[in-house]
Amino acid sequence: MPTNNLLLEEPIRMVSILEPSKPTFFPAMAKIVGTLGPKSRSVDIISGCLKAGMSVARFDFSWGDTEYHQETLDNLKTAVKNTKKLCAVMLDTVGPELQVVNKTDRPISLEADTLVVLTPDQEKEASSNLLPINFSGLSKAVKKGDTIFIGQYLFTGSETTSVWLEVTEVTGEDVVCLIKNSATLSGQLYTLHVSQIHIDLPTLTEKDKEVISTWGVNNNIDFLSLSYTRHAEDIRHARNFLSKLGDLNQTQVFAKIENVEGLNHFDEILREADGIILSRGNLGIDLPPEKVFLFQKAAVYKCNMAGKPAVVTRVVDSMTDNLRPTRAEATDVANAILDGSDAILLGAETLRGLYPVETISTVGKICAEAEKVFNHDFYFKKAVKHVGEPMTHLESIASSAVRAAIKVKASVIICFTSSGRAARLIAKYRPAMPVISVVIPRLKTNQLRWTFTGAFEVFF
Repeated sequence: MPTNNLLLEEPIRMVSILEPSKPTFFPAMAKIVGTLGPKSRSVDIISGCLKAGMSVARFDFSWGDTEYHQETLDNLKTAVKNTKKLCAVMLDTVGPELQVVNKTDRPISLEADTLVVLTPDQEKEASSNLLPINFSGLSKAVKKGDTIFIGQYLFTGSETTSVWLEVTEVTGEDVVCLIKNSATLSGQLYTLHVSQIHIDLPTLTEKDKEVISTWGVNNNIDFLSLSYTRHAEDIRHARNFLSKLGDLNQTQVFAKIENVEGLNHFDEILREADGIILSRGNLGIDLPPEKVFLFQKAAVYKCNMAGKPAVVTRVVDSMTDNLRPTRAEATDVANAILDGSDAILLGAETLRGLYPVETISTVGKICAEAEKVFNHDFYFKKAVKHVGEPMTHLESIASSAVRAAIKVKASVIICFTSSGRAARLIAKYRPAMPVISVVIPRLKTNQLRWTFTGAFEVFF
């Protein structure tokens, strides 16, 4: 294959692989999103995560109440102050997520080639042949032969802790399924995913709105991760809701693509969203395994050319229980960066994993190594060619700044901005050096108070 089609610098000297990596001020340009939870909510652990390279903390409201997450966020603020490391806050919505209701919290053993009934009657007790769920419309959505997947929230996909079901019969509101593999469901929460089936629930639920308007507003969240984004209208609806709250009009909305509906409407979603999260967990159920990589590569490329962040999930699942990733996982992280991914999102690995700090550190090191051999020059030329001519004035200035920085091998690009748009446009061309934004707010007054507007707002 011709080298000009590679994003990898050639040739790589084999001897350099054996040399220890030199420490740098910025360990990796790629961002690491860490999900905070039971194993990663103390000040000490969060401090370790920040030092290891976490730059965005994700709060997932699929489980836990606002009080629980507020306590975790207060610990994050303390850790930020102690470590002097900046960290953004991401609120992840529940959306139309289906869940198994297990009031007893006891493990449930399911045996292959036996039947289990999914029922919306949440008063019934979960057992090996009956699983209550939180959705009454499942019987209307599925038909005989459909595939359903159930596992612990942020499941690893283990064939012993998650289960595949095949719908055999629909009786009233109950759905009878054949169990395809023996497994034991255990943990705090089980989620249910129906492959390639539309679930008639709103993307932004009333529960989501309540959490955003209370916890989100009180903590001035930086990012909203919109779970199960299916259409561009989902993004517009979420942004309109945020704008009405006032305090969150600068919060960025990231579309979480995790089913075929989102895939089919990807281009229109990308135009509306501030960034894209490729949720490979659920997406890997809707798509055959051999198709997931095709979507990832196509989606990351589209995000790159649009100048919008691409976030990849489910990369080092094995580190939930192990200190080291598999060789395949390490390669997967590196290839995600070489493909153009802007961030790696860690879920179970930091939420309930045994080694949250080590996981972030390991992923950061892999990202840094991949970035060292990323062909910035080739990427820059590809991005400029994609934009074409004539360029807008801002696009021309941004691309010219990156070209000059590459030519003179600058250590950093300093960007003066009021909204952050110029800095994001510079980052679109993926310079090899960090971009530091100096925010110049605009001052305006209504004769009662003065207001600085821009990338942040201050009133006095």
